[in-house]
Amino acid sequence: MTQHNPSSLDQRPKNYLGSTCLFIGIFSTATVVGVLLIVGMLTTFKIRWKIGYLWCAIISWLTKVFCGLTYEVEGLEQVDAKQPVVFLSNHQSAWETLALRKILPPHSVVVKRELLYLPIWGWALLTLKTIVINRKNQRGALKALLQQGTRYLNEGLSVLIFPEGTRVAVDDVVKFNVGGAMLAHKAGYPVIPVAHNAGKYWPRYSFIKYPGIIKIKIGPMIETAGRKPTDINAEVEAWIRQALQEMA
Repeated sequence: MTQHNPSSLDQRPKNYLGSTCLFIGIFSTATVVGVLLIVGMLTTFKIRWKIGYLWCAIISWLTKVFCGLTYEVEGLEQVDAKQPVVFLSNHQSAWETLALRKILPPHSVVVKRELLYLPIWGWALLTLKTIVINRKNQRGALKALLQQGTRYLNEGLSVLIFPEGTRVAVDDVVKFNVGGAMLAHKAGYPVIPVAHNAGKYWPRYSFIKYPGIIKIKIGPMIETAGRKPTDINAEVEAWIRQALQEMA
């Protein structure tokens, strides 16, 4: 299916120029921050998280300056920084992988193993208590998610998962994987759904970013005690689908 973009007619040169400047900004600062995070292994996770947070804040500012792209958040009051939860979010672009580090309290993120092959950047991911999975080995990936995710939750750290498993075009619908709900069920922690429409302005696999306001909606906490993972997953997916329809 062709990816929808409300700014598809806005092909002015400034969008190409702004996107180029943003790319240069991300590339150059990521290298510096990556080195800082690797050296930061000599310090605490709290310090390393602050380094990563600062970088995401810088990228957010560059995105606003160069591309005219900002965001607004609804429902942030649903989040208690002292309560570890499993955040389940839809996945439309690279934007949310950066912005949610700034918006949400400290958390571990599930990433594919291939990202670790990137020099400096991939290595830096490991310093942030990242959960690495091999998507080609589904059983092993689920085992790693449950083991590492439970450990981090018990340490007081939330976990962010994109249950679609990959970036999905705005108009496409992909069934949610149940792994995130299984983690919440097994570890005994609640779930908070997160919905956004970042793909409208920062399309997946697209170099060009478009001006606008990305909407993020954070849902109410969903308790998992005494419930089946499939039921939890279905409730989360239904809430996110409804939130996306309201954004549209």
